[in-house]
Amino acid sequence: MKYEDIITYLEAHANPDAVKGMSKVAISGQSVYGVSLPVLRELAKKIGKDHELALKLWEKNNRETRLLAPMIDDPKQVTEEQMESWVLDFDSWEICDQCCMNLFEKLPSIHLKAKEWNKREEEFVKRTGFVLMARLAVSDKKAGDDLFNEFFPYIKEGASDERNFVKKAVNWALRQIGKRNLALNKKAIEVAEELSASPNKSARWVASDALRELKSPAVKNRLIKKAEKNRK
Repeated sequence: MKYEDIITYLEAHANPDAVKGMSKVAISGQSVYGVSLPVLRELAKKIGKDHELALKLWEKNNRETRLLAPMIDDPKQVTEEQMESWVLDFDSWEICDQCCMNLFEKLPSIHLKAKEWNKREEEFVKRTGFVLMARLAVSDKKAGDDLFNEFFPYIKEGASDERNFVKKAVNWALRQIGKRNLALNKKAIEVAEELSASPNKSARWVASDALRELKSPAVKNRLIKKAEKNRK
């Protein structure tokens, strides 16, 4: 599909009612068609991988084109310069999270970027670092525990950030790492319990919400079964 065909398709599937609903969950912007993610994913399949088209779609600065761009981009052609440019363009949790899931987490340098970005001050750049930690805990099946243990100091430091989109990503990272296996679950609980004693309100929220899930019977039982299966 050509760029013009994609824009025509998005305009034809615009949904003003959906745009109103999106604004209630902090998905907004001057240019939003209101096209759902499932529809965009199907469109991305039809388009296929196209790096140059992805760059052009991103430059349009529209919600739907910026969701499509990472879906169709070729990870092998993504440069660090592009990554730094795109991450500075993030202006909503949706664009941030979807770009991480559909493109950034597939890049070879992303373990280092996760650490680098969560030390930055820009709200969505910092969120990106923690979202990547959360996503890597789910998607990187080959990574050892050492990688995720390296993330805990960043989580402890980031937990005191009171900005909503940052603290929620910190919480997400802590929970996902703690659900990876029994050893990391134990360490994540220790980190959360340490944060629960913090004088910082944000850190205490991150801790209490994480502990609720990490100590739940459902998570414990799943991790025990996983450990038993791995021993066979």
